[in-house]
Amino acid sequence: MSAPRPSPTLILASASPRRRELLARLGIVPAAIRASDIDETPHRAELPRAYALRMAREKALASRQMLEEGEQAGFILSGDTVVACGRRILPKAEDEGTARTCLHLLSGRRHRVLSAVALLAPDGTLQERLSETVVRFKSLSAEEIEAYVAGGEWHGKAGGYAIQGAAEGLIAWISGSHSGVMGLPLFETRALLKSAGFALG
Repeated sequence: MSAPRPSPTLILASASPRRRELLARLGIVPAAIRASDIDETPHRAELPRAYALRMAREKALASRQMLEEGEQAGFILSGDTVVACGRRILPKAEDEGTARTCLHLLSGRRHRVLSAVALLAPDGTLQERLSETVVRFKSLSAEEIEAYVAGGEWHGKAGGYAIQGAAEGLIAWISGSHSGVMGLPLFETRALLKSAGFALG
């Protein structure tokens, strides 16, 4: 009698500590982290929804190429979060000037946070989901913007803010997925995993 085959593992195609924390809320600890370095430049005239889905998909496929020889192929989960003002894709803030520009643009108006998740199964089947959340900041004073920028939470964040930090006190209204704005929409992620047959508690 042959031994039972081990259940497929889950590989996270992201180095984000926040995504690992969110996965833990579903009772999942990734077997490995395989964060790929892909070109994240939007295509000419690419719309935010299409861009978010493409990024999640390309990250999953690139992560599969990083598997070490002999490493068991598992499910590969990837995600991408895009902040959009109308058709405009806001950058990930890497400096104070960019963060300040984003916050001025978002002040007192609604914007969308598009959080895509892709799941690549061991057999190569790729599934994806998209969460869309509408967020509105209060009208931000110059002092509030400078105080937030000084705190540094914006670094590397799409749109120049992180909802799980001090920015949450500046958000007047949100409709959609809080976890999606944080970086991994848990409802969509759980649905993807279940539909692919990944064992969840």
